[in-house]
Amino acid sequence: MPDTPTRRDRLKRESRLRILDAAAARLRDDGLDGAPIAPVMAAAGLTHGAFYAHFDSKDDLAVAAFRHAITENRRRWIGTTRDASWAARVARLARGYLNRTHRDRRAESCPYAALAADIARSSPAFRAAFERELRGSLDAMGDTPAAPSGEHARYDETIALMALFVGGLSLARAVESPAFSDRILKVCRQAAAQLGTKA
Repeated sequence: MPDTPTRRDRLKRESRLRILDAAAARLRDDGLDGAPIAPVMAAAGLTHGAFYAHFDSKDDLAVAAFRHAITENRRRWIGTTRDASWAARVARLARGYLNRTHRDRRAESCPYAALAADIARSSPAFRAAFERELRGSLDAMGDTPAAPSGEHARYDETIALMALFVGGLSLARAVESPAFSDRILKVCRQAAAQLGTKA
């Protein structure tokens, strides 16, 4: 088959996606230090030399992989479901986030919880990307029309919920005792449900 511009473009897009998938998994597992170029490229089935056809630097890759991971996470976790009520939405989001599977499968989990401790020490470009994506997730969580300020009516509640979700998952991962870890998840789900019932 001839190597046409269209075919080359498609192959380049596919290669970039494989790199982003590999880097996103490593970021979730190992934090910001977990995405060195050579292992990411090997996991993507590509050579180290192919890296610069897709990214300018390791920092460029980290930002792109983070945004890729958040987009995928937001699609899976928040989705496009129209819930019957705010309380039902909060309960669904809490169940989807604060559970054993999400806690234990780090490579598939939310990048906010995986990277929360690293963000303050990251580059300004990474912190800016983190804030942009966090605001996007808060908007998607709210599922209500935006107010004149550009923020939806439940913006403060969604900030509190996101902090509860990310903090709860982070604590549940940090403790040694499986029973205590499960308790943290349960208590945070209950606290989220209480927040969800407030008008």
